[in-house]
Amino acid sequence: MNNHSTGDTFLLWGFSSFPDLQHLLFVVVLLSHVTILAANVLIMVAIKLSHNLHTPMYFFLCGLSFSETCTTMVIIPRMLADLLSGTKMISFPECAAQMFFFFGLSSNNCFILTAMSYDRYIAIHNPLHYPILMTRKICFQQIMASFSVGILVSLTIVCTVFNLSFCDSKTIQHFFCDISPVVLLACDYTFFHEMVIFVLSVFVLVGSFILIMVSYVFIVSVVVKMPSAKRRYKAFSTCSSHLSVVCIHYGFACSVYLKPKDGASFREDMLMAVIYTVLTPLLNPIVYSLRNREMQTALQKVMSHANRIITQNLNKRNPNL
Repeated sequence: MNNHSTGDTFLLWGFSSFPDLQHLLFVVVLLSHVTILAANVLIMVAIKLSHNLHTPMYFFLCGLSFSETCTTMVIIPRMLADLLSGTKMISFPECAAQMFFFFGLSSNNCFILTAMSYDRYIAIHNPLHYPILMTRKICFQQIMASFSVGILVSLTIVCTVFNLSFCDSKTIQHFFCDISPVVLLACDYTFFHEMVIFVLSVFVLVGSFILIMVSYVFIVSVVVKMPSAKRRYKAFSTCSSHLSVVCIHYGFACSVYLKPKDGASFREDMLMAVIYTVLTPLLNPIVYSLRNREMQTALQKVMSHANRIITQNLNKRNPNL
């Protein structure tokens, strides 16, 4: 990054292409962001307070909720501020930091989903040894490994992108510092740089997805051999939430980062990025809440406990009510 000074700035053009929709987008994105934060916090609190959820599957779910909350905090607050701002300028270091944290945390989400698929395979294939093979220490090590690999991948991408020399144009056709719109501004972006970024993207998205699919191939091979239909249904039901989240997450992520890029299609790319950064984190906690009875029960207990505390506090302040 020696070619650039800390005074360099970019213009996040993004939603400036839709001036009449910016206030509506602000309301929609704000409501979505509040819902994402509330849903993920509720999930983490429910897992923390419910002893029956102190299992590896919910430990990974708690880690995923925390990681997705951090991911949205990197993008959405800045997006909301720019929707109400007239300048939409972002400094060179801020742009690099945003790209670094976003892709580091997004990669972490992929690897956590991979660890969750492995957890489901061990639980179904070897239930007697499951407590030994998936201890709290092993789960924590998998979470830390996911985070570490995600950070290394993100650091490599950011160093590759921000060591380029940028031309006179500093207008990023996006609402955040995504890879494709930033490298379009570079004067010396070569096939080598493109291949480095592409290989790392494939490693994160395709590599983790293949591992997930391998886990599910083994899961299906075990489940179909079960003699009891009830056991088969129970085994598949424990995987349904995770598989739904995997389809949502990888479907949108691959359409954003593995699709051939065209500088003229930035509006379509930006729309897909909005879906990936806003809609996907919103759907994931909803899927886990709607398709998991244990989580539903835990969330109901948390909500009842919260309502009870609020009612008690109101009664203390207003004893006549």
